[in-house]
Amino acid sequence: MTAFALALLAGALVGLALGSLGAGGSILAVPALIHLLGFSPAEATTASLIIVIATSLTALVAHARAGAVRWRAGLLFAAAGLLPAAAAGLLSAQLPATVLTLAFAALSALAGLRMLRRRTPPDSVAVTASGSRAAGAGAAMGAVTGFLGVGGGFLAVPALVAALAVPMGAAVGTSLLVIIANALVALAARASTDVTLDWALIMPFIATAVLGAWDGKRLSTKVRPAVLQGLFGTLLLTVAAVMATGALL
Repeated sequence: MTAFALALLAGALVGLALGSLGAGGSILAVPALIHLLGFSPAEATTASLIIVIATSLTALVAHARAGAVRWRAGLLFAAAGLLPAAAAGLLSAQLPATVLTLAFAALSALAGLRMLRRRTPPDSVAVTASGSRAAGAGAAMGAVTGFLGVGGGFLAVPALVAALAVPMGAAVGTSLLVIIANALVALAARASTDVTLDWALIMPFIATAVLGAWDGKRLSTKVRPAVLQGLFGTLLLTVAAVMATGALL
């Protein structure tokens, strides 16, 4: 299979994850770029930010049209992560490829386990909002986005529910707003680096990811969240094992 075809397939999977769960897409994008398309870890994490911004914008529009975005809560959450995202973006460019790969494998494993173990609470569950918890979670998510080029939706969704009392029905859409803000800042921080990107592969990747995001939003209304989380969680654990093995051998 050609690199172009692989980019199309990988992009569709990333879009489906982001559109249906508001999480997991960028964590799939980085290993796909490295292992399927031959990007270096630095190139992959930078390209992932571009892909995440494009696909998250598409998914955000779909959720906003359905009234499933809490704009004020999302912007407050994102504000706490902007400086950590910028600082981590600058630091990431200075680290060896093996360190980045192992860090990403660990994050993939964590995301996979959280997806497999998480139970989606009903919208009626009462949650006590906490400004300090929201700020801490927002800062952590910003740092993860800047350092590894991922959106961090798997961190944002439960944090929005627990710290800002966002209903679960709106948490996915709101997490996309946070992802976009952090990814834009992280990408700007990397603008001065000498990373070269292969746009001939990135553009088809983005194209099918955008289409997949729309399909993912529709899929989320037809398939139980627990089933989707189980599928993507298992995939993320597999990705983590492959990346860790490749970095250590």
